Amino acid sequence: MRTTLINGRLILPDEIAETGYVVIEDGKIAAIGKGEPAAPLSGEVIDARSLYISPGFIDLHTHGAGGADFMDGTVEAWLTVAETHARYGTTALLPTTLTCPDEELFHMFDVYTEAKKRNTQGAQFLGIHLEGPYFAYSQRGAQDPANLKQPVPEHYRKILDASGDIVRWSIAPELPGALELGRLLKSCHILPSVGHTDAVCEEVMEAFESGYSLMTHLYSGMQGVTRRNAYRYAGAVEAAFLIDRMDVEIIADGIHLPKSLLQLIYKFKGADRIALVTDSMRAAGMPEGTYKLGSLKEGQTVVVEDGVAKLPDRSAFAGSVATTDRLVRTMVETAGIPLPEAVRMMTATPARILGVDDRKGSLQAGKDADIILFDDHIRVARTLIGGKTVATSDRTVQAQLT
Repeated sequence: MRTTLINGRLILPDEIAETGYVVIEDGKIAAIGKGEPAAPLSGEVIDARSLYISPGFIDLHTHGAGGADFMDGTVEAWLTVAETHARYGTTALLPTTLTCPDEELFHMFDVYTEAKKRNTQGAQFLGIHLEGPYFAYSQRGAQDPANLKQPVPEHYRKILDASGDIVRWSIAPELPGALELGRLLKSCHILPSVGHTDAVCEEVMEAFESGYSLMTHLYSGMQGVTRRNAYRYAGAVEAAFLIDRMDVEIIADGIHLPKSLLQLIYKFKGADRIALVTDSMRAAGMPEGTYKLGSLKEGQTVVVEDGVAKLPDRSAFAGSVATTDRLVRTMVETAGIPLPEAVRMMTATPARILGVDDRKGSLQAGKDADIILFDDHIRVARTLIGGKTVATSDRTVQAQLT
């Protein structure tokens, strides 16, 4: 039950070690060091051949990949999403809903339970992220307006009673009753997140005091400086910058947010407060073409081109098709962020936000052996989850060698 990775460039919490090794035993990191291991090697030995050895990527917000969506309502779809994302370096993720009828949502809870049992080759499921249905109509984006609701106790308590697997809930905090819901979620160790909101800065500040400590896809589904009658108000975007302890997630595909905004967010928040997320729909990891956003049965038709999903009339984006490797690559190659900082935004920071940093998010002895190998262009060559290899790419290894 021992595996040793050798001859790799280790991405450690505070530095990159140009040559190092990682020893894995029983799914955990048993030892880590620079240079070569002193003791004789036993068990499986994987030669990293100067590839980077990195903590696995953690995606706090994804809807689908590989032609499947979590809203499809089948275990097979869930496993397809998990296995597709694993090929691109994701070792753990939060399956994310879209606003939908209650019966569809409750069915998803049942599917989660079964899919988690059967998920042996894909990114781990760390709990469910509910995106909706408590959103501002004007900021609904691709969310179905027919299923938007107000957060009343009779409704949200029914949802909470239906599943113990909810770990995050994105909500517009300015809605009547949303602050009370935020306080309840915090007491239940569920992360309330500001999303699809018309809140101004002062309302977000009040929400932060009620437990809303994360911004869902910053800049998307919210407003910046706005006017109400003759007066200017700072918006949710400015609140994210003003509140030092507010975490933000960003869709760093280089399209939802251009280079200048990626750099601005990094300048204000730093790697310790930014989580990179795919917010991907089913076309992630697939060729360009026509797809359904949301479930195959009820979803909206969208066109995937230029590396993003769009409405058929090209009037707006309709979802991301990013994978986690692309997010890190964009931060490094487009935004000019140092590699260790970009990796932290995809590993240690999301682990801390989710409260799993005691076991995930960094290469440290005792933590889960969720590890990936990638080259200088962040092309993933191998993905290990709990010390088990679940995906490899010989093409990437050969590219690195040549």
